[in-house]
Amino acid sequence: MSHYAGPLLTLDVANAFLSARDAGAAGWSGSFDLGRSRGEALLSADAWEWQGERYPYPGKLKDRTIYYWDGASFESVSRFSGSLIKLVPTEWGAPTFEIDGIKMLPTSKESPYDDARRKVALIEPRGKAVLDTCGGLGYFAACCLEAGVARIQSFEKNADVLWLRTINPWSPDPSAPASGGRLQLTHSDVSQAITTIADASVDALLHDPPRFGIAGELYSQVFYDQLARVLRRGGRLFHYTGSPNKLTSGRDVPREVEKRLAKAGFKAQLALDGVLAVRR
Repeated sequence: MSHYAGPLLTLDVANAFLSARDAGAAGWSGSFDLGRSRGEALLSADAWEWQGERYPYPGKLKDRTIYYWDGASFESVSRFSGSLIKLVPTEWGAPTFEIDGIKMLPTSKESPYDDARRKVALIEPRGKAVLDTCGGLGYFAACCLEAGVARIQSFEKNADVLWLRTINPWSPDPSAPASGGRLQLTHSDVSQAITTIADASVDALLHDPPRFGIAGELYSQVFYDQLARVLRRGGRLFHYTGSPNKLTSGRDVPREVEKRLAKAGFKAQLALDGVLAVRR
């Protein structure tokens, strides 16, 4: 799927250039790609122009929503096929996404992109072959590419999440020159696809599954045994767990993960908001 190249609007961006128009300005300078770059929009009474294309002014926009041009109007970057999946702006530029209103990436203290960079650093990806089990918006993959990974194989089960990636300018494009052919993105369920990966063929692993209640199979002993099989001895794994409240959930998920990984053949310890493990 090719990446979207048109403008992206949020309520704040739209309010800013509409205010400039109402004040009689002929142009407005700002970002139409969620903070990745800045550009100039030319403003006239009935339309605005960006990168040589003319667009009508948007109608009423909602907060916490990103809009893209579908060729006829500005529409929310969201899809519903059993669950509502939506790209959501953050104060940091790089967006998060939600499934049925549940935020999938941490954004309260820092950019989800910077959060991914700190976690990726734990596996030291430079020059390595990395397996990214649950690709999401691709921030782990983007940070691996930035850090000099040799190759990264990424799986994503949800077709709607893959579509969000084609709209999000912060998601890496496997076909872009910047990726250098190092990123392979596959639409597949990693709990099944992992059985096709050769033994000890991966130097490092990133595992960022949905929460346990949604994808329990990705926290199972069977799956962890597969992770141990494909990872070479001495290889590092970072497993995101989040920090579920033990008082409300009745479970200590990070500790459960640590124990299962140890049983699978890892030396594991809690790190950041997950578990860092090394294959014995």
